[in-house]
Amino acid sequence: MSVAELLRAEIALHGPIPFSRFMEVALYDPAGGYYRQDRFGRGGDFYTAEQLQPVFGLLLRRFCEQQGIGRVVQPGAGRAALAETFAGLDYTPLDIGYGAWPEAFAGLVLAHEFFDALPVDLAERSEDGWRERRVGESDGRFVWTPGAAVTMDAIDEGIEVVEVPVGMQRELRRMAARIESGHLLVLDYGYSRREQIRFPQGSLMSYRKHRAIDDVLADPGQQDITAHVPFSTLEAVAGECGFELVRSESMGSFLLRIGEADHFAFLNLEADANRRLQLKSLLFDLGESFRALWFEKRERPVNRAPK
Repeated sequence: MSVAELLRAEIALHGPIPFSRFMEVALYDPAGGYYRQDRFGRGGDFYTAEQLQPVFGLLLRRFCEQQGIGRVVQPGAGRAALAETFAGLDYTPLDIGYGAWPEAFAGLVLAHEFFDALPVDLAERSEDGWRERRVGESDGRFVWTPGAAVTMDAIDEGIEVVEVPVGMQRELRRMAARIESGHLLVLDYGYSRREQIRFPQGSLMSYRKHRAIDDVLADPGQQDITAHVPFSTLEAVAGECGFELVRSESMGSFLLRIGEADHFAFLNLEADANRRLQLKSLLFDLGESFRALWFEKRERPVNRAPK
């Protein structure tokens, strides 16, 4: 049964489904989910910073060295492109079909382009308030269908559709339950609460063959589905989970800070033109469109009863 057939059967049985369920099946279904297939590179659907190797990995490794980090867990690691540059560290890549969260550890959770691919629910503004936007079927096509009324926090006028990051909230709590102390580094694209007005119809988008596609309901399992990360919500939920924000800045500024002490001497740029091009892309191309949020979680002191 294809992903589309599975979703149609579920809608026929239960009625319109939450978009988070549609997105979960379309991307992660064991048999035909989009991320079960190799979609990277020139012949795929998109590039990521991890393909700018070895420079991207060397910069993150240097960050670990600067912070005294010896253990790294990376959810959404894809093909584990960082494994070679993280050799010698206790590196655990996690993705569909491999890897398991350690029960408790001290170290770094590296969330690079992880939260933007997690399922979201949708809420749309209506005449009588906010309602959930669900997915139904009509004439063989998946279509948007109004759902039940939902309560939303204050949303600026002019914003008609909002993504509710249910997957991000779930994964942040999972991380917090497993990391005893250490760091969470988020490298992703998104918006702050103040910048949300730039996306009055939400930020959902699909990608195929390096082209953006507006219809996120078309061909489930055959195209990527992403939503910009709501950084203000991420910061708030991370704070509730015990993470303290150390710094929030563009990814370019974050990576520049890592290498500025020795002017990137560890990258051996003078002898390798390809590395120079990779660094330029990381600092000024992806570096300007991505943001770096660095959190720290401190080990809670043990309360000892007085003698």
